[in-house]
Amino acid sequence: MPEAAVQSRPDQADLAGQCTALVQAYGHLCGQDLLAAVLGPGSRLHGRTALVSSFGAESVVLLHMAASVDPRIPVIFLDTLAHFPATLAYRALLIERLSLRDVRNAVPDLRMLGRLDPRGDLHASDPDVCCHFRKTEPLDQALGGFAAWITGRKRFQGGQRQGLPTFEVEQGTGRLKINPLAQWGADDLEAYRQSHALPAHPLVEQGYRSIGCAPCTRPVAAGEDPRAGRWAGTNKTECGIHVSQGGGI
Repeated sequence: MPEAAVQSRPDQADLAGQCTALVQAYGHLCGQDLLAAVLGPGSRLHGRTALVSSFGAESVVLLHMAASVDPRIPVIFLDTLAHFPATLAYRALLIERLSLRDVRNAVPDLRMLGRLDPRGDLHASDPDVCCHFRKTEPLDQALGGFAAWITGRKRFQGGQRQGLPTFEVEQGTGRLKINPLAQWGADDLEAYRQSHALPAHPLVEQGYRSIGCAPCTRPVAAGEDPRAGRWAGTNKTECGIHVSQGGGI
């Protein structure tokens, strides 16, 4: 992260105050209305906010909303180098379809990749380390200098996301996190996708309802939790980029 970005980090009390102000001003909004308010020219976060997207099963909704507000918004894609080929093809399709102008790949350090995961099986022996190396570290570097970032998390996804706020303070980074779809349900997402004739991720029709890296993701059966196919066979439920973050309001 650039030195200037570190020096200009607000302290936690200032961040909490900013978070409270955002809730008071925009807490009644969600979805595209919230994005328009936060990303608009009059907002203190205008030009200082990035959107992080997996280009996964539900990503097209948030990407479409953000592109409708500002197609120049920086979109950060965590290219773990372990994605399904279908995800990479879908990413390319959406960039063109939505006219996204600033999509950035955040990739793991290739030298460290050779040292930590020479056989490509670290996900099986230590998935937490694998996610930290392939996702958490690259994302932290990619977000350097940004004041806030937008996520696609929703409360209906369960687990640690059940009480998800719209705005939250990210501990220790000097950034805010914005969750415009926190209140949205699966039916809301699908209705929006269909009403705007947006293409679905090609793996959805094969039973993948939450899509991560290929070695760690499986289809889910009818009635299963949508995220049951992530890190199946382990007690892991989050990749790490949203763990140990608090201060939500």
